[in-house]
Amino acid sequence: MHWQTSKRQIQIDRPLVMGILNVTPDSFSDGGDHLSLDAALRQAEKMIDEGADILDIGGESTRPGGSQISAEEEIERIATVVEAVNERFDIPISIDTYKSGVAREAIRAGAEIINDISGLRFDSELATVTAEHGTGLVLMHSRGDFETMHSQPPVYDIFEEVVEGLQNSIEKARITGVKDDQIAVDIGIGFGKTSEQNLELIAGLDRVIEHFIGFPVMVGASRKSFIGNVLNNIPAVERVEGSIAAAVIAVCNGANIIRVHDVRQTRDALRVTEAILAKRNKKITE
Repeated sequence: MHWQTSKRQIQIDRPLVMGILNVTPDSFSDGGDHLSLDAALRQAEKMIDEGADILDIGGESTRPGGSQISAEEEIERIATVVEAVNERFDIPISIDTYKSGVAREAIRAGAEIINDISGLRFDSELATVTAEHGTGLVLMHSRGDFETMHSQPPVYDIFEEVVEGLQNSIEKARITGVKDDQIAVDIGIGFGKTSEQNLELIAGLDRVIEHFIGFPVMVGASRKSFIGNVLNNIPAVERVEGSIAAAVIAVCNGANIIRVHDVRQTRDALRVTEAILAKRNKKITE
């Protein structure tokens, strides 16, 4: 399997690690940590040294209770960071935005992947931007609008909801001219799901994947609240081990890309996971 971006074919012959670089003052886990350009570049270099395959740069927090900002403010936060990372490092850069205007500016600065939490529901023009520039596109499942996506009443069948939502997003992209090999899908852990449903989705990830053969599947569970709920409501920065457990189970169940805050720990855990799975697969084929 590969994932086509505007600059390269990303080969997916092992689980990939997408490192999270938030340049926001209010993200739930690392808000304010990387606001300056120097701090952002230091974090980018650290994650690359630790084994990140992709960097995902975001300028607006989508945490529960987060405040929506204008495209202009978001561009001001991310443009120089994307440009500086692109100039210094040879690594695919993803822009975490649902706004077409922000995506266009990020692409001009060097981004090659658009990571859309809304799956084209908030701004369908993102599909046009993707088609025009040939970027990679992550279509994530979520429910509701920006203000309500974390307060949606639970659906009865979360698997049916996620599969149908992602299929609709893929169809929107295709109609606009986006090619299948540009698309990755994300089950949207923490967005419009209960804690129990987040656990169910990771446990039954293969039930989703069977509907999206050929598309890279991304899981972003890092430090999220359902992990804190399992671990007696510990703070986000203390959820590293729980996040790694979720990443390992997701990969065992078929995930191709893991989006994380803690790159080194996750990369090491996934290397061991790959080695064990390789032995299991060899045994099965003998």
